[in-house]
Amino acid sequence: MTYCVGLVLDRGIVFMSDTRTNAGVDNISTFRKLHRFDVPGERALVMMTAGNLATTQAVVSLLEERTKAYDDRDPSILSVPSMFQAARLVAETLRGVIDTHASTGQRADSGFNATVILGGQIKGGPPRLFLIYPEGNFIEASVETPFFQIGETKYGRPILVRAYDRDMSFADAMKLMLVSFDSTIKANLSVGLPLDVCFYDADSFSSDNTLRIEADDPYFATISDGWGDALKLAFESLPNPEI
Repeated sequence: MTYCVGLVLDRGIVFMSDTRTNAGVDNISTFRKLHRFDVPGERALVMMTAGNLATTQAVVSLLEERTKAYDDRDPSILSVPSMFQAARLVAETLRGVIDTHASTGQRADSGFNATVILGGQIKGGPPRLFLIYPEGNFIEASVETPFFQIGETKYGRPILVRAYDRDMSFADAMKLMLVSFDSTIKANLSVGLPLDVCFYDADSFSSDNTLRIEADDPYFATISDGWGDALKLAFESLPNPEI
């Protein structure tokens, strides 16, 4: 399991993913789930994956392979003319990988399922964020649905719903997402640090603003402890029922 969030702001888009992959409590590994595809000054795309590791790695490998001499390997995520076409390409690649696995391996193709968050900007269009399903269809973020989650979503969703504000800063967005991840990590052992973060500034056409939050990161510890203390104070301040 995993946990990834893409959050749309007035300033741009913030992406955050964990890196834990496990096949049982005694088999835990770290894999990067946040991937970037850039043509400086022309496009910047960020993709996060959740689901079967073999499926997601195959999708990423196919997309990366097509970026090499991409004029000769059409279609490539570095040559499609719009974010919508990029989402279609990723969706078709994902569906194709799942179909191939299901037809050559186990018949239950649900075991090969994966979901993808794709966001960024291609010159000539605005920043856009998509959620891509294993069936090959996708939806786009909107004013009503300004963020997407994939993987283990339920534990971290309430704080996002309650505290999100479209005009918040990147710093506030990161703090909000860290609280969401902290809640998820405490509730589910299949999600864990390090966390990868990418900040995309609208019209920058660069996804270079990234960082990794390690397990011993002092700021994350401050957020985790502070959020726990704040919840206890909030709980204690609520009136007791009349029973």
